Amino acid sequence: MKPLTTYFGDGEYPFALRSAQIIELEGKCGAGIGTIAARTFAKHFSQIEITETIRLAAIGGGMPPKRAAEMIAAYVADQPLIASWPLASKILEHAWFGAPHQ
Repeated sequence: MKPLTTYFGDGEYPFALRSAQIIELEGKCGAGIGTIAARTFAKHFSQIEITETIRLAAIGGGMPPKRAAEMIAAYVADQPLIASWPLASKILEHAWFGAPHQ
């Protein structure tokens, strides 16, 4: 699947939840991808679901893990959760439905 490229923090970055990232996300969140997506879409998410969705999708898009953690620390941690929700929601939507016309 082609990554979702969108603005995050200081520029445009590719994001992709591939199989390895989905498995890690499920483990970290203690829930399956369907549950994580449903809760996020309904705004019934936990903080770890938002932060890990973004961090792991950045890694899946090609960002080195250390840089992804730095981006989370700079642009997600200690920010209002609603500020990061649109990006996490877009990432999960892309993983669930794919890109339009893909």
